[in-house]
Amino acid sequence: MTNVENSQSVNETEETMMSALDSVQEVKIGDTVKGEILAVEDSQVIVGILGAGVEGVVPLKELSTFSNDDIHDLVKVGDQLELVIISRIGKDKENGSYLLSKRRLDAKKVWEKIEKAYHEGTIIEAPVTDVVKGGLVVDVGVRGFVPASMVDVQYITDFDVYKGKTMTFKIIEIEPSENRLILSHRAVQEIEMDKQKETVLESLQVGDVVTGKVARLTDFGAFVDLGGVDGLVHVSEISHAHVAKPSDVLKIGQQVKVKVLSVQPEKERISLSVKDTLPGPWADIDKKAPVGSVLTGVVKRLTSFGAFVEVFPSVEGLVHISQISHKHIATPHEVLQEGQEVEVKVLDVHPEEHRIGLSIKALEEKEEEPEVTEDYQMPEENTGFTLGDFVKDDSLTPKE
Repeated sequence: MTNVENSQSVNETEETMMSALDSVQEVKIGDTVKGEILAVEDSQVIVGILGAGVEGVVPLKELSTFSNDDIHDLVKVGDQLELVIISRIGKDKENGSYLLSKRRLDAKKVWEKIEKAYHEGTIIEAPVTDVVKGGLVVDVGVRGFVPASMVDVQYITDFDVYKGKTMTFKIIEIEPSENRLILSHRAVQEIEMDKQKETVLESLQVGDVVTGKVARLTDFGAFVDLGGVDGLVHVSEISHAHVAKPSDVLKIGQQVKVKVLSVQPEKERISLSVKDTLPGPWADIDKKAPVGSVLTGVVKRLTSFGAFVEVFPSVEGLVHISQISHKHIATPHEVLQEGQEVEVKVLDVHPEEHRIGLSIKALEEKEEEPEVTEDYQMPEENTGFTLGDFVKDDSLTPKE
């Protein structure tokens, strides 16, 4: 080989080396790099940083969020991972190694997604990994915390039922620099309830008959849950009969049919009636109280012309004063008093007019009145009186 050829060969080798050196990228702490797994050990993996010509170490705790994972189940030789450089190991720049992390890079990406979801108000989904004092711990790629007051709209006594359960959450507070992430499942429930409430208010029409569940009882009525919104059944609308307290008739959790009386969407007010879904007190009254039947009732009111007797709940019939007693009475108060229980006979029924004619005396025997006889004695013939003693006739009197 000539000197010229030797000179050319040396130049080509130097150029190749220079080109190779130029292709080697210098890496620094914080850089995101790709690493190829060269070896898998029990608690770490050795990687070659592609394009840098140096090696690095990824400990198990920097490979996975969960320390109890088996490293051999996570990666194998030849896998390529995206990593972030945490620090240098050793002082030799050329032959030194780097400490790298997959977990932190994953967390960084997760925080970016979480921040985006937070600003957009997006609902996220994540599993509950643990129950701790004061709330729940969830895994969204990073650790999130759900305070006890934000777990559910209902009062919860046993939080263990949530462990391992995947739930939906709204992001309440976020601070990546402090790894602080506060979540709320209750907020999601409230959003859903508001949507349900709006749907119900838009769909309900006056006159509709729907089924609901008694949610609360008060002295003035019952609140019935119609599926996201409560309607009020006033105490006067619970039954056809008088109701002193709603709790005497209804129980919390009881399913009831109700009729919609009014809807005010802007005020979120719904008025309901239970009694309007029940048969009226006068329904089939001609069958329940046919003419000629005998019923037991209670005197409710006394008037100058008669007594009103309740024979069925909210059904009153009139006993006219002439039908109270066989004896002559000036007012019903002489014989009856309010609250008194009496037996009555049905004289006539008019269902369409809500009117029943009743009689008390028809069930009582009429007392026979004793006969009054008069003895007249004729005067004897010789009484010592003459016709002239009784009738003075002027024509018989002598004239002066």
